Amino acid sequence: MRRLLIHGGLLVLTFLTTTLAGVQWLNKDFLELTNFTLGIPYSVLLLLMLGTHELGHYVAARLHKVDATLPYFIPFPSVYGFLVPFGTLGAVIRVRSAIPSRKATFDIGVSGPIAGFIVSCAILIVGFRTLPGVDYLYSIHPEYAQMASIPATGLTFGRSLIFTAIEKIFAPHGAFIPPMNEIYHYPFLCVGWFGLFVTAMNLIPIGQLDGGHITFAMFGDQHHRIAQVMLALLVLFGTLGLLPLLGVDTTIGWTGWLFWAILLAVFLRKTLFSRPALADMTPLDAKRMMIGWMSILIFVSAMSITPFTL
Repeated sequence: MRRLLIHGGLLVLTFLTTTLAGVQWLNKDFLELTNFTLGIPYSVLLLLMLGTHELGHYVAARLHKVDATLPYFIPFPSVYGFLVPFGTLGAVIRVRSAIPSRKATFDIGVSGPIAGFIVSCAILIVGFRTLPGVDYLYSIHPEYAQMASIPATGLTFGRSLIFTAIEKIFAPHGAFIPPMNEIYHYPFLCVGWFGLFVTAMNLIPIGQLDGGHITFAMFGDQHHRIAQVMLALLVLFGTLGLLPLLGVDTTIGWTGWLFWAILLAVFLRKTLFSRPALADMTPLDAKRMMIGWMSILIFVSAMSITPFTL
């Protein structure tokens, strides 16, 4: 009962912080109580995406008789977009017993990202199929109606291959498609984009991230080489993100990758170079290897080298 109260309490708190974040995405005063309901669509969609990802892990763990907790949602208040504008740091489950085999490691690792990816794509499709007219954006930014064009400034989300593909396929012909520095005003587009970003982050093939579990299960002892190459790429993309601060004009890279690389190197250093053997090291079957390659394709298509620019 105590655990259920903890899970439920964190879910309620995360609902509150994400709803307030949703209000702020609409440029409304989150301190005004009457605005609270405006953030609910964003909050519900975000919790659906995060919950589906973690429940994918949970169900796979239970199928393999691995003891795992229900999702712990992580609330993080956003005050005028400061630090974490999405209103949450995500969600996690905790595995409380040993994972017996490479097959179980793979199934538990891959199930979350695939489930989250499917839901994120579905949310994006609905978002593009139901795009409101430009008047919706004018209702949020009335000053834009008096301008020759929408300003290309402020927080801008980066495109990924799958985001662009869904836009091209599902956006109605002639519909107003908001620029990437305005899509956070659209709950379905914002959550769908964030879901792809979360999926890609989790699929980074390093250490205890989902991608690390997947590559370990697929390639055995070779997984650490993949992790080292990926870590070097994160450092490279993070360093490229620093160049504009030095006066070099470039739109490639994000300083956050440098921070993320340092974080992974510090906290996952033991699994970067070696990993304890499982009780059953039988290689994966052809079906799981195919799904594994699909997850790598999802990682590449959902990843944006420059996810945020200001």
